[in-house]
Amino acid sequence: MANFAQEILAFGSLGWAEILVILIIALLIFGKRLPDVARSLGKSITEFKKGMSDTKDQIEEKDKEEKKD
Repeated sequence: MANFAQEILAFGSLGWAEILVILIIALLIFGKRLPDVARSLGKSITEFKKGMSDTKDQIEEKDKEEKKD
């Protein structure tokens, strides 16, 4: 199993040609909706980060309260 993961990671990162192919495929699939899809994806990522930050703040607050007691 570890060898399989190492083989997958051995290919490295995406080059410019691969990224171009992915963008063309995305354009063909989503067409005119692509800006809306990208916008909603960005909003989702922002909300996720906000939620993670709030959770982290709550955990740190509880830790401070426990240390005071």
